[in-house]
Amino acid sequence: MEYIQYIETPQGHLLISASQQGVTSVNFVEERETVTGQPAENKNPITEEAARQLTAYFNKTLMEFDLPLAAKGTQFQHKVWQALLQIPYGETASYLDIANAIGNPKAVRAVGMANGRNPIAIVVPCHRIIGSNKTLTGYAGGLPIKQFLLNLEGAQGVLWQ
Repeated sequence: MEYIQYIETPQGHLLISASQQGVTSVNFVEERETVTGQPAENKNPITEEAARQLTAYFNKTLMEFDLPLAAKGTQFQHKVWQALLQIPYGETASYLDIANAIGNPKAVRAVGMANGRNPIAIVVPCHRIIGSNKTLTGYAGGLPIKQFLLNLEGAQGVLWQ
């Protein structure tokens, strides 16, 4: 069973999805979706804790998440996502840094693809990946949201204003 919960952030609606094992996705959405006959939200303790922690993150009172994660992906994607979790709050890394961290320095493009398929935004901090030349690179939520998140964390001395 899938559980869902929305929170409001300074960048819009955030949809949190979870199974009974852990968070399966966190995504920015245009608006709250409702399905006829279905509740707008179907919370469980995991979505509620994720909502609490994400709210604290946006309020600058939480710098590290402590949530069970249950994203679906390949073994390689999970390896990349685990490496993303090692990037500290307020810091950034490049695709090459992550490729080196997983012991596969030639996998830069594959790391980029895995990063782009990360279903758990913010908690698994794919927004902390920037270009090797210290420029902003793509982000599923859009570059303005990526810039906001990096500025929120004070990354790179807030280069992108």
